[in-house]
Amino acid sequence: MMLSAISRAGVPIRLTDERWAHIAEEHCELAGLREEVIAAISGADRVLAGSQGELLALRTMEDGKTLVVVYRETGADDGFVITAFLTRRPGSLERRKQVWPEQS
Repeated sequence: MMLSAISRAGVPIRLTDERWAHIAEEHCELAGLREEVIAAISGADRVLAGSQGELLALRTMEDGKTLVVVYRETGADDGFVITAFLTRRPGSLERRKQVWPEQS
């Protein structure tokens, strides 16, 4: 079952079964959180630029952890999730450029 969400830039982002299997296997703390992972894309608190064209959607979770969903927008009408993970140190991502919301 493929899920999708609309990114903050208005691009549909796919989470395929293959990618979800990879995420759940490599980051077992996310098993059972598939809906939260896809919701983090459309409901991101912030979106940061990656170093190779990918984007990082950050969403704060209730337990003080930050869910990071790494995805790529391949055009105005398609994109896909690469991976996702939880961190207690979102500050380690601060060196990246924030793309949403735009900083003035």
